[in-house]
Amino acid sequence: MFDALTDRLGGIFDGLTGRGALSEKDVTAALREIRVALLEADVALPVVKEFIGSIKEQAIGEDVIRSVKPGQQVIKIVHDGLVEMLGGEAIDTSLRIDSPPAVVMMAGLQGSGKTTTTGKLAKRLSERDKKRVLLASLDVRRPAAMEQLAILADQLGENVKALPIIDGQLPADIARRAIKAAEIGGHDVLILDTAGRTTLDEQMMGEAAEIAAIANPSETLLVADALTGQDAVETAKRFDERLKLTGLVLTRMDGDGRGGAALSMRAVTGLPIKFLGVGEKLDGLDAFDAGRLAGRILGQGDIVSLVEKAGEQMDAEKAERMAKKMSKGQFDLDDMAEQFRQMQRMGGLGGIMGMLPGAKKAKQAMDASGLDDKVLKRQEAIITSMTKAERKKPALLNASRRKRIAAGSGTTVQDVNKVLKMHKQMAGMMKKMSKKGGLKGMMGAMGAAGVSPQDLAKMGGAGAGQLPGLGGGAVQPNGLPGLGGGSLPELGGDKK
Repeated sequence: MFDALTDRLGGIFDGLTGRGALSEKDVTAALREIRVALLEADVALPVVKEFIGSIKEQAIGEDVIRSVKPGQQVIKIVHDGLVEMLGGEAIDTSLRIDSPPAVVMMAGLQGSGKTTTTGKLAKRLSERDKKRVLLASLDVRRPAAMEQLAILADQLGENVKALPIIDGQLPADIARRAIKAAEIGGHDVLILDTAGRTTLDEQMMGEAAEIAAIANPSETLLVADALTGQDAVETAKRFDERLKLTGLVLTRMDGDGRGGAALSMRAVTGLPIKFLGVGEKLDGLDAFDAGRLAGRILGQGDIVSLVEKAGEQMDAEKAERMAKKMSKGQFDLDDMAEQFRQMQRMGGLGGIMGMLPGAKKAKQAMDASGLDDKVLKRQEAIITSMTKAERKKPALLNASRRKRIAAGSGTTVQDVNKVLKMHKQMAGMMKKMSKKGGLKGMMGAMGAAGVSPQDLAKMGGAGAGQLPGLGGGAVQPNGLPGLGGGSLPELGGDKK
């Protein structure tokens, strides 16, 4: 997400922060490069002009030029400008679903990911907000569209149901039937998945407008494919003219290295971006936050989202058990294997690295060392090849046992030794944390990483303040956080 833009801006800012003082000429040159970087990222020209104009006066002011760290001041001004471009910190991106059954209407072109996003949104509402959700497909044209939505509903548990399919019904009739079914069934939310087309046409718009008139939706969300760039912006404008959209969902954000659509969408349409879709899995829907996204674009990471994702993925009972063990400074190989599994559930090394400050350097280190998610699976295999007693007490692992484990896991004795070395580092860190106050010490480490107590309070829940898979350590761009600060090659073997 935004990889190309982040790399370009990172190079520009490295040049600024590497100097002790900046002249007006230096800042002007940097702003010119930022302008080019935004245009190359497919940000709309009018948006770029307004953005550069809004930050130029601040960036070349005397307070910046004569400050102790002018480069950092410029970065902050650009960050604040990006936040404003994306809608500002105070913008409300929550869904209005107070009066049941609240209707959420999904619109968009065919292939934008509407049906998958409908499933993702249902999962989010049912699990996070404890809502009973009814899904209804109004797509009578695309083959198996209704069946696809029904399959998704089956995967989402008892709080999500799909409207039974009746062949031959028109979309307007399905909408009416869905509203009655939601009322009778006591559902909190009804999500209408409307039909899409390959291109915008009057018939499509007329049908969508008719459904909106029947359903009177609380939210009308446009699902747009970020990979289509400025075409997505134009699509949003056309839909809003007919439907009066309340928000946007940008899909395939993980496949868009440029990010121009996300940066242009809010500025051009005036509509809030409410969610970002990443990946095909049903948990791949992130709430939009302008400040966090601006931080990721500038390579500053998104620790708060990482902690939220950790809190979502960690089982409450396991978190409580882990917390008690960590408060006593205990950390065995079973605990480390669970950390690896948590990391994989959170998006793997790549997904986690993308949310950390200094992500660019960390990813470069990963690439240079040939490190990928296969490493986590290999190390988990090494641990599962040990006996229960060996996992509880690594001191038992003499040379002959290590040789047996290597053979059983299809690895080498050197690989086994590296896992044990990593465990020793992590166990040592846990003991230090227990002496500094256990979880309280962990919170302090996270505070050093930029996570405020207020951010943690919002997340709530047992273990939400812990970074499963990260051991709870402070972020270190040149090492995998929480794993003792070791260099990345230590995880996967020698540098290739």
